[in-house]
Amino acid sequence: MHSPAIRISSQSLQVACSQCNLRELCLPYGLHSDEVEKLDEMVGMRRRVKRGQHLYRAGEPFESIFAVRMGFFKTGVILEDGREQVTGFQMSGELLGLDGISSESHTCNAVALEDSDVCVIPFSRLEHLSREIESLQHNFHKVMSREIVRDQGIMMLLGSMHAEERLAAFLLNLSQRFTTRGFSPSEFHLRMTRQEIGSYLGLKLETVSRAFSKFQEGNLISVQQKHIHILDIPGLRRILRKQD
Repeated sequence: MHSPAIRISSQSLQVACSQCNLRELCLPYGLHSDEVEKLDEMVGMRRRVKRGQHLYRAGEPFESIFAVRMGFFKTGVILEDGREQVTGFQMSGELLGLDGISSESHTCNAVALEDSDVCVIPFSRLEHLSREIESLQHNFHKVMSREIVRDQGIMMLLGSMHAEERLAAFLLNLSQRFTTRGFSPSEFHLRMTRQEIGSYLGLKLETVSRAFSKFQEGNLISVQQKHIHILDIPGLRRILRKQD
């Protein structure tokens, strides 16, 4: 069941798009002020999703995409045996819901890993505005390309790396994404469980735990529950270079 959608005033919308500190990561990037105003008008509501709640479920009709304004999500599918296969983790400045474009229904579940806030972007209106504003269409294509590249990276992880390389790549990817958002590249809080990390990386929980322990013993990272401090970013990169 969806969280209540919260309609926001035009003044609030200016904060949501025109003055949002994530605009360089999202659809407004590179748009002129008058074009951003049109985008503001299109983003008609914001949805708040509590930790553990679904933003959408597999099989639901596709109507909108969602820009994560605040918070953290996971996407995944339920396998025939009832297990969850995590397919991605999304943070502020990233889009959710692209899975539904081709089939017009969502193919995965999106669940908030912490209390989160998303901007709702009706897809039909986005398509119409994209025909009017070429740079918006270009930005949207760039976002979709970024998702494709990320999916290819996952395939590389699962197809050619051993457990420690997969975890190193995962931590370095998070580090880079937090850096892009102006946060520390070396200290962050993991919103996902180790079970979810294992599902995403194609590893058993025990294997993920052993890899974390080995990294800590090698002074590559320091772990306090879900708080990660990367002590040696070059050291993690060297683990990946062994693959070359």
